Amino acid sequence: MKRIIVTIVVVAGLLALIGWVLTNNKKENEAKTAVVAETGGATVVKAATVSRQPIVLDFSANGNFAANQDLKLLSEVSGRITKLLVREGARVNRGQVLALVDPELTNLDKQVAEENLQKLKTDYARYKSSYETGGVTKSQLDDIELQLRNAEIKLQQESRRVADANIKAPINGTINSRSVEIGTYLSPGTELFEIVDLSQLKLKVTANETQVVNLNVGDEVTITSTVFPAKEFTGKVSFIAAKADNTLNYPVEIIINNSATSELRAGMYGTAHFKFPQQEPTILIPRGAFVGGVNSNQVYVLGADSAAAIRKVIAGRIFGEQVEIVKGLEEGETVITSGQINLVDGAKVDAQVDSTNSQR
Repeated sequence: MKRIIVTIVVVAGLLALIGWVLTNNKKENEAKTAVVAETGGATVVKAATVSRQPIVLDFSANGNFAANQDLKLLSEVSGRITKLLVREGARVNRGQVLALVDPELTNLDKQVAEENLQKLKTDYARYKSSYETGGVTKSQLDDIELQLRNAEIKLQQESRRVADANIKAPINGTINSRSVEIGTYLSPGTELFEIVDLSQLKLKVTANETQVVNLNVGDEVTITSTVFPAKEFTGKVSFIAAKADNTLNYPVEIIINNSATSELRAGMYGTAHFKFPQQEPTILIPRGAFVGGVNSNQVYVLGADSAAAIRKVIAGRIFGEQVEIVKGLEEGETVITSGQINLVDGAKVDAQVDSTNSQR
């Protein structure tokens, strides 16, 4: 019995819900009918007057400053550090000695290599003399000659190790960090210093496909930074990627000379302002005016008899929400910008011309 009652209640509820939906649909249809009656059966659309507008190619892009060179200096020798000649924050020049490694073992190895080389030179001279008199074979002479060449190479290697015991800066820059202390034992590959060259900075930004086609390597760019809002810096485009990244934007690098003031630092936030010459005015229409998207190259134009006529156009460059029309529209014509989904070619419309759509 309870199951029957529950079923009756559910059915009654469903019938009530269906009745409510039908009533609402009827009201909506009556409202639409009233609108159509007021407009004489015409479809209400939004439109804009076609006009020539100036094209502004200028744009700005944000990014972070990076050091021109950021080098982690690694040890090439084994040994214990006996002296450190620089501290963090010190400015260094290329070739400047930064630290000394105990040279005792490397000097001994070099001495052994020198003595071995001298002995082989004497042996080679004796073998060569004996070969001329038939005392040794050509194979024996070749063997001692090979040993001599290997000994010369060994001495070069040991001389290089002795020189590397004086750890030198490979670039100009600032010691950003120091990873060792006096007494630290080094192995090849041990990190010693991080040297940062701030004489030039790189500002890395991105540009979309419309913007990147107007850029060239060597173009001057105005740079601003939130840290120095009252100052402007000048940079030059040094790199433009040939391929877009995963966001379909093209990485661009700008070099800024920083040696004069050294105010900017790596990691700071910056904005690049790209300026271009004024372009000739051209016909621009809203992106939304296209039927089914810009690639369709079709728009509705309002005729003199308030009828919508489909028009084939040729779209050019896209500037945000505005699209350049290369061919197909003339100044003074009215293009429908909204409501095209309800239109067919020749349909009567009640156009509400929006003057703001005519402005970029």
